[in-house]
Amino acid sequence: MLWKLTLPRNDRNESSQYLLQRIATLILAAWTLYPTIGSVNSVFSAEITSVPNIVLILADDMGYGDPQCYNSQSKCVTPNIDRLAKEGMRFTDAHAAGGVCHPSRYGLLTGRYPFRHHRDWRKEPLISTEEDTVPKLLVRAGYQTRMIGKWHLGFEDGYDYDFAAGLQGGPVDRGFQSYFGMPASLDIPPYYYIENKMASPPPTIPIDASSSPGWSPIQGAFWREGLRAGNFIMEDVLDVFATKAIETIQQDFNDTEKPQFLYLALPAPHTPWLPADKFRGLGEAGLYSEFVAHVDDVVGRVLNAIDKTNSAENTLVIFSSDNGPTWYDVDEERYHHNSAGPFRGMKGDAWEGGHRVPFIMRWPNQIPAWSECDETIGFIDLLPTVSEITGVASDHSSALDGRSFAQLIELPTDSPWPRGERVMLQHHSGNVIRSGQWKLITNLGSSGFTKPSKVAPVSGGPKGQLYDLGYDKGEQDNLWLEHPEIVEKLSAIRKEILNKE
Repeated sequence: MLWKLTLPRNDRNESSQYLLQRIATLILAAWTLYPTIGSVNSVFSAEITSVPNIVLILADDMGYGDPQCYNSQSKCVTPNIDRLAKEGMRFTDAHAAGGVCHPSRYGLLTGRYPFRHHRDWRKEPLISTEEDTVPKLLVRAGYQTRMIGKWHLGFEDGYDYDFAAGLQGGPVDRGFQSYFGMPASLDIPPYYYIENKMASPPPTIPIDASSSPGWSPIQGAFWREGLRAGNFIMEDVLDVFATKAIETIQQDFNDTEKPQFLYLALPAPHTPWLPADKFRGLGEAGLYSEFVAHVDDVVGRVLNAIDKTNSAENTLVIFSSDNGPTWYDVDEERYHHNSAGPFRGMKGDAWEGGHRVPFIMRWPNQIPAWSECDETIGFIDLLPTVSEITGVASDHSSALDGRSFAQLIELPTDSPWPRGERVMLQHHSGNVIRSGQWKLITNLGSSGFTKPSKVAPVSGGPKGQLYDLGYDKGEQDNLWLEHPEIVEKLSAIRKEILNKE
């Protein structure tokens, strides 16, 4: 079976009576589903008469081990993310398309590996006009498509903006019918809001490089020197986006004629760590856990807004993070919090901690509650999955690297999941390939932010890294020399995938 019903991790210490009540509910649910097992010919229940609304919430730099539903020992407080896991499916082997922001977001929206493009987001849009995107596909399916939050995929003319003429090559030129957000991260200038294509207003106020309270060179927050708009207050941005999202849901999700797609790209808990005062003291990992609590609160506000429109039953909610956390050894030692969970590494790294991310889907009556899937999926699979759910083909199906995982969220099935081989990281070199439990990294070192990033091979030693994730999730036992046949096989497959037109 490809998925299983499971009690959420943070519920495993509840009272015996409450657990018995939940187990009884699970037995009843399983009995209800039993007649359909093995007889489902379509991906979803025959009761579906319309495509769902879709809400995609993307956190920024949240680690696999931050939500309590993924890590019962987490020092962060995440009741709303945990609620999603209770009410839907928790994926345990989901991967961002890159180890940092922009390649990951490119893969999420296009269904293509980030190394397929050779562009710099600081100079031009990463997504070309010819490429299909999730919002473009959904427009063809009759959806209204809106985006709120962090773009970080570039604009035409790079930083040489003509604010009077408007920003070209951004969200509204890549499939979104409306956009309110910011160009990149909260630590990358210039700092201003964008409404559709217009700066609202343009940035004109110089801002020095500064930090939040408690900042240090390793642990805390910073932003870079540049210009900001008068209405762009760093501490308020997360709640501004949350309010905009709630207004959009209240306005649009009562529309029974047109399905809705909302992509809410949060700029947190990426640095600078700027939790609102009401989240101070929540969690046990300093400013970071307070900011994670702030993100979780936004998730809860969005879920409550959906509930109030009575559209929850026909709304697919997806929650994930764009890559692993910025969490150094000194942070772990200070707070005893494993932001990447049981995995090695952090944001940017080729090790699992850099790109294995929380990924949760909730769609009442279609995706079983309290379920868990341990199959390998990735951000590049989202577009083909949405294509299958809506019944609308991609304009460039042959160019997609992803494959639909819709069958993984249907009723229980023993049908094989065509996982195949996956190339992951980095955005231009594609230096990681995964096949089943085997993972090959083409060089030594982290390839990212954990030092050392690169290590020179020594005579007679391994030239790269090979891990069996089936027993070595922490990537401690390099089997490169023990299994040269697997190294050769995966290297050849990687080369073939990278050379695909």
